[in-house]
Amino acid sequence: MDLAKLTTERRNEATLHLDEMSIQEALQKMNLEDQKVALAVQKVLPQIEPVIKAVITAFKNKARLIYLGAGTSGRLGVLDAAECVPTFGVPASQVVGLIAGGKKAMTLAVEGAEDDRGLAKNDLKALDLTADDVVVGIAASGRTPYVIGGLEYAQSIGAKTASLACNLDAEISEYADFPIEVDCGPEFLTGSTRLKAGTAQKLILNMISTISMIKIGKVYNNLMVDVRLTNEKLVERSKRIIMQATDCNYELAEQKFAEAGQNVKLAIVMILTNCSAKAGLEKLQQADGFVKDTLDN
Repeated sequence: MDLAKLTTERRNEATLHLDEMSIQEALQKMNLEDQKVALAVQKVLPQIEPVIKAVITAFKNKARLIYLGAGTSGRLGVLDAAECVPTFGVPASQVVGLIAGGKKAMTLAVEGAEDDRGLAKNDLKALDLTADDVVVGIAASGRTPYVIGGLEYAQSIGAKTASLACNLDAEISEYADFPIEVDCGPEFLTGSTRLKAGTAQKLILNMISTISMIKIGKVYNNLMVDVRLTNEKLVERSKRIIMQATDCNYELAEQKFAEAGQNVKLAIVMILTNCSAKAGLEKLQQADGFVKDTLDN
């Protein structure tokens, strides 16, 4: 595809004289451009829904969500994957982020990595990709060879594939079972896809991972009941979550939190169903981890 035809490469008529603007003018223009992103994402919600359904199925089959990208797109995938661990208490192997060039590429450009179509295939083979996994290829341009190679390999072994591009009629869409194409218009700074395109990608990745986790029982009402305790702040937040979920006082929350072995979800079930830790674990197992379903058994 000719770069000149890509929306993400076009010049933005509203910011042609960007270098002459005052700080206040530039802030206002940038904010106006950013406001267009959420509206663009709203238009593609029907394209996002089947991706989430496929991920939910994968999770229920003990399989994985694997993000694949280069540059900013790859970094956003790695970020979303990493944040699933503390937020939802899942193992790092459940949501994986692959970036062209590996870990080094998180902070430095790795020359030629994104143009290597075979590199993603090798990266996915190293993960022992299976047909039960879901691979989401992320590329603002919609034409990154690394992403295309990964999606091509994933399809060849029967894995479900999705793509996320910030241009219409994107090349990567041809290699995806569930293509997502979000058009946010030209960037505030010409060609800088870490801006509007990156924001759109972040919003959509948030949707994919968060809603998938909700649908496998990682949330009670709107509370993070499987949060992993990685610091003191999260220990205290866990007690507040227990209080919010059960309307109990701090003392009871702290007591049941300790009895539950610092398992927030278990402490909540113990209080709501007035049971022991052992009985609470049995209830959660029978309910596939959904707190609300423990209230009926």
